[in-house]
Amino acid sequence: MASPFPSISPAAATPRLNSLCAALLAGGLCANAWAQVAAEKSATPAATSATSAPATTATSPGAAEPNTALPQVTVRGSNAQAALSVGGFGDTPVAKLPLQASVITSDQLADRGLHSLAGLASMDASVGDSYNSEGYVSYLKIRGYDLDNRFNYRRDGLPINAETALPLANKSSLEVLKGTSGIQAGTSAPGGLVNLVVKRPTVELTSVTLGVSERGTVEGALDWSRRFADSYGNNNAFGLRVNLAAAHLDPEVRSAKGDRWLMAVAGDWRLTSATTIEAEVELSRQSQPSQAAFSLLGTTLPDAHSIDPRTNLNNQSWSQPVVFEGRTASLRVQHQLNADWKLQAHGAIQRLVNDDRLAYPFGCTGADGTYWASSYCPDGTFDQYDFRSDNEHRNSTALDLSAQGRVMLAGMRHDVTTGVLFSRFYSRLQGQAYNYAGTGDITGSLPTVADPSLTGSNTDRDEHNTELYLRDAIQLSPRWQGWLGVRHTRLNRGSFQVNVAPGEEARTHYRQSVTTPWLGLSYAMDPELMAYASWGEGVESDVVPNRTDYANQGQSLPAMRSHQWEVGLKAGHRSVDWSVNYFDISKPTTRDVEVGTAGQLLRRLDGTQDHRGLEAQADFKWQDGGLQASAMKLHARRNGSSDTSLNGLKPVNVPETTAKLLGRQRVWIPGLELQAGVIYEGRRMVLPDNSLSIPSWTRLDLGARYEQAIGRQTLVWRVGVDNVTDRRAWRESPYQYQHVYLYPLAPRTWRASVEWVL
Repeated sequence: MASPFPSISPAAATPRLNSLCAALLAGGLCANAWAQVAAEKSATPAATSATSAPATTATSPGAAEPNTALPQVTVRGSNAQAALSVGGFGDTPVAKLPLQASVITSDQLADRGLHSLAGLASMDASVGDSYNSEGYVSYLKIRGYDLDNRFNYRRDGLPINAETALPLANKSSLEVLKGTSGIQAGTSAPGGLVNLVVKRPTVELTSVTLGVSERGTVEGALDWSRRFADSYGNNNAFGLRVNLAAAHLDPEVRSAKGDRWLMAVAGDWRLTSATTIEAEVELSRQSQPSQAAFSLLGTTLPDAHSIDPRTNLNNQSWSQPVVFEGRTASLRVQHQLNADWKLQAHGAIQRLVNDDRLAYPFGCTGADGTYWASSYCPDGTFDQYDFRSDNEHRNSTALDLSAQGRVMLAGMRHDVTTGVLFSRFYSRLQGQAYNYAGTGDITGSLPTVADPSLTGSNTDRDEHNTELYLRDAIQLSPRWQGWLGVRHTRLNRGSFQVNVAPGEEARTHYRQSVTTPWLGLSYAMDPELMAYASWGEGVESDVVPNRTDYANQGQSLPAMRSHQWEVGLKAGHRSVDWSVNYFDISKPTTRDVEVGTAGQLLRRLDGTQDHRGLEAQADFKWQDGGLQASAMKLHARRNGSSDTSLNGLKPVNVPETTAKLLGRQRVWIPGLELQAGVIYEGRRMVLPDNSLSIPSWTRLDLGARYEQAIGRQTLVWRVGVDNVTDRRAWRESPYQYQHVYLYPLAPRTWRASVEWVL
């Protein structure tokens, strides 16, 4: 590959690279050391790629650069030294922040054969499933709390809506922030945030991937990047990166064939040595029937061994695919004002169109007239509905204006970030169908009759937010560092029903202002070991439905402030990176209470859902191998409710114990790496009264990766088998709309791919 800074010879740079790599091998990417050498020589800011390839550095106009090639170096390690953009403290590595987070690279996703956000549940013990079905939106929980797909997701740090299938083919990494996110997000659920980092132009790269898996899934992808000269002879002034991907989907779950594609282009222009302009656009589409869930049979938990996990209850002749279409674009301008301060303007738009459809099993009307709302009938039959909500439009716009720099105050260094974020979201839906179609059963053998009549209402939403924020990392002494942040959010939200009679739109509107602080303190025991403590708040905001059965209809509830404190240790060196921490999060909950003689409901804050847990992560590294391990022990309970029968109960669908391991070892054949993964999840409560639970389960995955050099090109062969033992178990048990959903563990699944890197 061509060197982005040929004015520095490899021989002259070698001593500096040796010392840099010694530090970076503990967890960073050694290839980035070349970018650091270039940045030091030019004394100008270097724009670095989020991938493992070397970054490039612009030179002044008119300075010609010869095209000198460098030998390719591949280093695979942890991401402890990677910067965490969603953390909010600039380029501070994960290992130096007083919080817990993980960074999953595109290479790690490829090794595990993951193509959706639901795959994060197999990578980190703190991340779990929260209603994940084939062909549908990914739903996650972090530290036992369900993430809100409207508020807990970011794309290059800007808020996006995740009520869609978000493509990963053009993402360089996924960042998972754990815990309350009051200084990173205006409103969000307290579990954490997920940030998708877009691939940006890098040095010369061409990668073509072909893969097959499952019953007949076939997919292909192209990742192409180049840098170009400007009229002044600067070889790296312009960058372009193109990602194309397409797949025919034929998963192990039956009646779920579909397709997806992605087209994405990212470019940058190094206008001057101090100013960079970045732009990108992404178009995607996925069409696939989704997977309907199983449920209880009356009051009985069905034996997972008696259920074929390939059965899809959404298998009616009239079933239609769920279609997700997305268009996203962003523009970012960065300007280095001086050696200490950088200004940034970053804006993005997201346009989503969904067709949400399902042959929907829900509840059961028995032969004797008994209605089972939370389950199917004891004989395995259920009521099936024709659900259709087509042409759903969800539009998001965001603009972030920020300044980041360094100042000296009272003899202490302050690394400050401050700015304002303007965001708008609105959804425009139409009437929906939710009509009785007949009786189905858990074998999927009973036909029902479609009824697509748009007889149901829907809800449109509008939201305007303004968020002011300030974050400061204070160097109190050579070992002590203080951290503080504050975010002030002004909300303006409204909603109204559609497909209802005139005058019955059930409109709501409210304004609310909230301020969320965060404090941290860290102590460097030595250069490789840090202790920290932090405290912070997050906030959620809600409004009572504007329906006549609520006595306080349409009223906004008080801001629901979650609180978290956390203490931990972090360490990182050449043989192991590890961290261990204890967290305590308290989140307010709401409850509907009957009032008066007419049976009206009053929605109000009522008690808390408290999660306390111990997390541990480690990345062991040895010659030609390593082991990544994470575990979480969680104590989650409901407390403080006016209904004392609820206090002390566990939340549904939250395992108390999780552990995830991934080992890798290069063996006798040069370039061959064997991989093995183990996932353990403890039992989960099925019913809110804790009278029923699904048992724990363990899954074993095996894989291999072989890198084959052919001249200056490389072939990367990957094979894998997930759930090698074909373990049968209930993977998760979501509880929504007073109904139990059961999703089985996916059966034994194989995959194979080849990546050709030119």
